[in-house]
Amino acid sequence: MTSPTMSEMAKVEEDSIDVQMSKQDSGSATNTGAEISAPVDPLALERQVCFALVVAARSVLSVYRPLLEPMGLTHPQYLVMLALWENSPLSVREIGALLQLDSPTLSPLLKRLAIAGLVTRTRSDDDERRLIIELTQNGRELRERATLIPPAVVARLGIEISELELLHTALTKVIVAALEVSQSSQ
Repeated sequence: MTSPTMSEMAKVEEDSIDVQMSKQDSGSATNTGAEISAPVDPLALERQVCFALVVAARSVLSVYRPLLEPMGLTHPQYLVMLALWENSPLSVREIGALLQLDSPTLSPLLKRLAIAGLVTRTRSDDDERRLIIELTQNGRELRERATLIPPAVVARLGIEISELELLHTALTKVIVAALEVSQSSQ
């Protein structure tokens, strides 16, 4: 059995919220056509922001995967490379802060990028505990191929860039709000 698509879930949600009510009774008018709203279940799966975010993330990552594979990158490695193409060198801590990833998650990613010859990992002269990540020549050259990724993703999604920009803005607000809640509860 296949899982319903987001558009199918949206249709179910739409159908479940507005209900056509017809009164058929021997002594009353028939088919009034009056619309009433059914009670909305706050725990309905299709109404959960967290569910929509997880499904959207998984779905979008599946669009990136075949584009990144020929470059020898996973999506998390691509994110690291994006950060480094924007500003190299960076410390592991700086990359972690930019990508919202912790060191145990980043370390194996960075090691694989170094083995692939895309980055170097060297200890800081100022602080032996600080690991500096810098692009190699191969890493810098890979950027040219990577410029084809964003337009290919947009084309495969078939969504207008203006809609994607609005989505990005909304998601950024969600991220900021969630981070503020998370930090205030620590």
